[in-house]
Amino acid sequence: MAATKELARHGEDSAGFSGFLTGHGHGHATGPQHAKQKVTRLHFYFHDTVSGQNVSAMMVAQASITDKSPSFFGLINMIDDPLTEGPELTSKQVGRPQGLYGLSGLNDMSLLMVMNSAFTSGEYNGSTLRILGRNTATQPIREMPVVGGSGVFRLAHGIATARTYFLNFTTGIAVVEYNVVAIHYRPSMVE
Repeated sequence: MAATKELARHGEDSAGFSGFLTGHGHGHATGPQHAKQKVTRLHFYFHDTVSGQNVSAMMVAQASITDKSPSFFGLINMIDDPLTEGPELTSKQVGRPQGLYGLSGLNDMSLLMVMNSAFTSGEYNGSTLRILGRNTATQPIREMPVVGGSGVFRLAHGIATARTYFLNFTTGIAVVEYNVVAIHYRPSMVE
């Protein structure tokens, strides 16, 4: 209700976006008032391979200064990386983060991460989590916000922490450990 009142104060009527949030006029409940809030903790490993066998990240653009930049500023990679339960690529695959990252720091190795993790097994199969934020790759622990999701993770928000488990610039392989806390809603579908 607070969201509805806030939107109404800014000129949105109940048939618009606030109606979507409350489920009015849609035949089923879609909003948080008809759902239970849930906190889910996830732990997985992200395998990014830019060269060699099993390439999962591909350069799609670079700036005119990328090759001269110590931080590879302006480089953009599209990704479809494996997510696994353990740090080995051979451990059980649980999903694939798809999206891109761009090297956005002129003077440091910081990345803009735009990642939609599609889960492919277990109770989260078919669901997604979206992570969008700054990843300063040289820091031991990085935090990025969870900004959305679908399926089990509908209306998700939260935090993802990343820690480099393995990095080899020569082979182009990085393994990053992720711990995610996602707050989301499991809807109660009521007519």
